[in-house]
Amino acid sequence: MQHEWAERADAAEEAMVSRHVRRLWALPGTALGVVAWPPVRRERLYFSWHYWWQAHLLDCVVDAALRDPTPKRRRRITKIARAHRVRNITGWTNNYYDDMAWLGIALERAQRLHHLDYRNAIQDLESELFDAWAPAAGGGIPWCKRSDFYNTPANGPAAIMLARTGRLWRAQAIADWMDEKLRDPFTGLMFDGIRTDGADSPGVLDREIYSYCQGVALGAETELAVRLGAPRHRHRVHALVEAIDKRLAEDGLIVGGGGGDGGLFNGILARYLALVAVELPGEQAEDVRARRTAAQIVLDSAEAAWENRLQVEGLPLFGRDWTTPAHLPGLGDGIATFTGGTVRSSDIAERDFSVQLGGWMLMEAAYVASGAI
Repeated sequence: MQHEWAERADAAEEAMVSRHVRRLWALPGTALGVVAWPPVRRERLYFSWHYWWQAHLLDCVVDAALRDPTPKRRRRITKIARAHRVRNITGWTNNYYDDMAWLGIALERAQRLHHLDYRNAIQDLESELFDAWAPAAGGGIPWCKRSDFYNTPANGPAAIMLARTGRLWRAQAIADWMDEKLRDPFTGLMFDGIRTDGADSPGVLDREIYSYCQGVALGAETELAVRLGAPRHRHRVHALVEAIDKRLAEDGLIVGGGGGDGGLFNGILARYLALVAVELPGEQAEDVRARRTAAQIVLDSAEAAWENRLQVEGLPLFGRDWTTPAHLPGLGDGIATFTGGTVRSSDIAERDFSVQLGGWMLMEAAYVASGAI
């Protein structure tokens, strides 16, 4: 089974590289993802580039190089990291803590798994996340600088990165804060975030439920369960996997989806479900059930996405919703727009780099999860 998923992940990688990955501004030694296919001129010129999408591109390239190490894949990691730094103009950091956490995760994995030196970049990003902790506001990390919105998409990946870089007590404080402030006691799922103006303020919850919020919470709790052994982290994973299976999946398939930023949401959930499947410690019945359920959701969702793909010039094009047939985008379709810190979908969501990257991420997650079955 794992061999079949390796072949599908290879095909997804080839589709992304052939359609989207290009030199940045014709600079040698660089590679970056064009944010749409087929692209308009300003997209080909990287006027739009979307920092956090590129961080996930880097993470997927790290996945591929781990699955099947080759010199070409290793070079691609360095090219994408270099292009990210160049296109960001001002350095590795920006004003959004979720963006910086995603890049930090990708660079830390590239360094740890492939022995590439990103110590300075990781230190810069780690410092930003560590210093963003806001006890005066009741804890948590804001979405962006000078914001009063403390959300799961910033805190979850920050906790993952800080756990992996050894800042375990801060990672644990973030995870405990998320569980206290952002977990819905009725569904067991994680809310999007909370607006607060101080430690004594009850705050105003944003009760939207997004799949990637569940993914990053799983990732943070699993990393802490591995590193600290505190039972509460395993128990939270058990409960969250069960809630995901009950409320975000139908017949074992992750449902819904979208374009723009939303094109990555389900792929992120799949990535961290696969992490649970292979890394969650413990041999109690609840541990085994959580690992098996997580793996099965990933594999069933990946099978559905593969069956509903289009084949374009022999390579897969994934749908915005893995449970329904994909649509072929064209040059005349309305393009994605950036407003209010969020990328809105193209008219045909399959046009967006994020949707195709999410499909590739799912195939890599299926490869990992298939090793746990």
